[in-house]
Amino acid sequence: MTPVRFCSIVMATVAAAGCGPAPFDRAAEQQKLLQRDAEWSEVASAGKDVDKTASYWADDAVIIPQGQPIVEGKAAIRAFVAGSFAIPGFHIHWKSDAPAFSPDGKLAYMRAVNDMTVSGPDGTPLKLPGRALTVWRKDADGQWRCVADIWNDPPQPAGGAK
Repeated sequence: MTPVRFCSIVMATVAAAGCGPAPFDRAAEQQKLLQRDAEWSEVASAGKDVDKTASYWADDAVIIPQGQPIVEGKAAIRAFVAGSFAIPGFHIHWKSDAPAFSPDGKLAYMRAVNDMTVSGPDGTPLKLPGRALTVWRKDADGQWRCVADIWNDPPQPAGGAK
């Protein structure tokens, strides 16, 4: 093999290697996803912008709310959000733990604790603590979107009220 041919092969190999997918930067993606989730919590907490709140879910997302029917797809999710915002005294806020990622960095899940408030039967605020699990997908546009969202009540403390 001639030196020119060898150099051509080496250069082609190096160039091809540089065209592959960028390595997954777990720390950077963790920061991006936690920031996105915190922004979503703030938007939902404001309880005003149905479309903005719904935009954090993917078009094919599924929500599994405790004690309610499964909500599938963006139109149904938008209606669910609008209905939630219409509940007297409704307010929600959550804080998520650090995400766990799939090996390729395209999926992640996070656990969260949430606090929801609604007006009780006598009109006083009724606080409802909860816990949640969300599954996120990094879409082709590079944006993280929630594809599965499920929540339920935390366990009652030992000897707690019944």
